[in-house]
Amino acid sequence: MGIILKPIVTEKMMSISEKYNRFGFRVLHSANKIEIKKAVEEMYNVTVIKVNTSNYHGKKKSRYTKAGVINGMTATYKKAIVTLKEGDKIDFYSNI
Repeated sequence: MGIILKPIVTEKMMSISEKYNRFGFRVLHSANKIEIKKAVEEMYNVTVIKVNTSNYHGKKKSRYTKAGVINGMTATYKKAIVTLKEGDKIDFYSNI
C-alpha cells in the first residue's frame, strides 16, 4: 500500500465524511501532506483539496494478572484527514 496504511472507518469518521466530504486514513509517520495527497489521488481516482495531519502518541497501559503487573503501551500512529472536491466520493465497501 505504501504511504496509506488503512482507512479509518468509525461512526464519527463516517458522519464527518457524509457532512463535509472528509475521509480519514492512518499513514506512515514519515509521510508529508504532499505525498499523502498524491497517494490518495492515485489510489481512489479523486481530487484532494486539503490534507490535515496529526500525530497520536501511545498511552501507557498496565493490567494486573496472576503473574503480576504487566506494563505496556498502545501503538503510536499518524492520522490524515483528507478533504475531497465537491462531487468526489470514496467508497470503502465496494471491494467487499
